[in-house]
Amino acid sequence: MFTIEHEFDCTVVTLVDDGPAPLQEDVVINAFEECITVEQYDARLDEMRVVTLSMSQLRDLKAALNLPEGSYVLAPTAPTKG
Repeated sequence: MFTIEHEFDCTVVTLVDDGPAPLQEDVVINAFEECITVEQYDARLDEMRVVTLSMSQLRDLKAALNLPEGSYVLAPTAPTKG
Protein backbone atom coordinates (compact mmCIF):
# COMPACT_ATOMS: atom_id res chain seq x y z
CA MET A 1 0.00 0.00 0.00
CA PHE A 2 1.18 3.57 -0.60
CA THR A 3 -0.03 7.14 -0.28
CA ILE A 4 0.77 10.25 -2.30
CA GLU A 5 0.52 13.79 -0.92
CA HIS A 6 1.38 17.05 -2.66
CA GLU A 7 2.94 19.54 -0.26
CA PHE A 8 3.96 23.14 -0.94
CA ASP A 9 7.56 22.33 -1.90
CA CYS A 10 7.54 18.58 -2.60
CA THR A 11 5.57 15.44 -3.32
CA VAL A 12 5.53 12.87 -0.50
CA VAL A 13 5.10 9.16 -1.22
CA THR A 14 4.75 6.80 1.76
CA LEU A 15 5.27 3.08 1.22
CA VAL A 16 3.54 0.94 3.84
CA ASP A 17 4.74 -2.64 4.31
CA ASP A 18 1.47 -4.56 4.44
CA GLY A 19 2.83 -7.98 3.51
CA PRO A 20 3.35 -10.97 5.77
CA ALA A 21 5.21 -10.50 9.07
CA PRO A 22 7.86 -9.47 9.92
CA LEU A 23 6.91 -6.05 8.62
CA GLN A 24 9.36 -3.22 7.93
CA GLU A 25 8.82 0.39 8.96
CA ASP A 26 7.14 2.76 6.48
CA VAL A 27 9.40 4.33 3.84
CA VAL A 28 8.78 8.02 3.11
CA ILE A 29 10.04 9.48 -0.16
CA ASN A 30 10.15 13.26 -0.51
CA ALA A 31 10.50 14.47 -4.11
CA PHE A 32 11.86 18.01 -4.20
CA GLU A 33 12.84 19.93 -7.34
CA GLU A 34 16.57 19.41 -6.74
CA CYS A 35 16.77 16.09 -4.85
CA ILE A 36 14.95 13.07 -3.45
CA THR A 37 15.07 12.01 0.20
CA VAL A 38 14.23 8.53 1.44
CA GLU A 39 13.39 8.22 5.15
CA GLN A 40 12.75 5.20 7.37
CA TYR A 41 12.43 4.94 11.14
CA ASP A 42 15.16 2.83 12.79
CA ALA A 43 13.67 1.30 15.94
CA ARG A 44 17.10 0.10 17.16
CA LEU A 45 18.38 3.69 17.29
CA ASP A 46 14.97 5.34 17.86
CA GLU A 47 15.58 7.81 15.00
CA MET A 48 14.73 8.49 11.39
CA ARG A 49 17.39 7.46 8.88
CA VAL A 50 17.60 9.69 5.79
CA VAL A 51 19.29 9.13 2.43
CA THR A 52 19.47 12.00 -0.09
CA LEU A 53 19.75 11.29 -3.81
CA SER A 54 20.57 13.86 -6.47
CA MET A 55 18.38 13.87 -9.56
CA SER A 56 21.32 12.29 -11.45
CA GLN A 57 21.52 9.46 -8.91
CA LEU A 58 17.77 8.92 -9.19
CA ARG A 59 18.08 8.71 -12.99
CA ASP A 60 20.87 6.14 -12.59
CA LEU A 61 18.83 4.12 -10.09
CA LYS A 62 15.86 4.06 -12.46
CA ALA A 63 18.09 2.76 -15.28
CA ALA A 64 19.84 0.23 -13.01
CA LEU A 65 16.58 -1.48 -12.11
CA ASN A 66 16.25 -2.61 -15.74
CA LEU A 67 19.85 -3.56 -16.57
CA PRO A 68 21.91 -6.73 -16.02
CA GLU A 69 24.93 -6.88 -13.72
CA GLY A 70 27.79 -4.61 -14.83
CA SER A 71 29.22 -1.09 -14.72
CA TYR A 72 27.50 1.65 -16.68
CA VAL A 73 27.74 5.37 -17.51
CA LEU A 74 24.58 6.99 -18.84
CA ALA A 75 24.76 9.74 -21.42
CA PRO A 76 23.69 13.11 -20.01
CA THR A 77 20.14 14.10 -20.83
CA ALA A 78 19.15 17.47 -22.19
CA PRO A 79 16.91 19.54 -19.92
CA THR A 80 13.24 19.48 -20.88
CA LYS A 81 10.93 22.45 -20.96
CA GLY A 82 7.95 22.12 -18.65
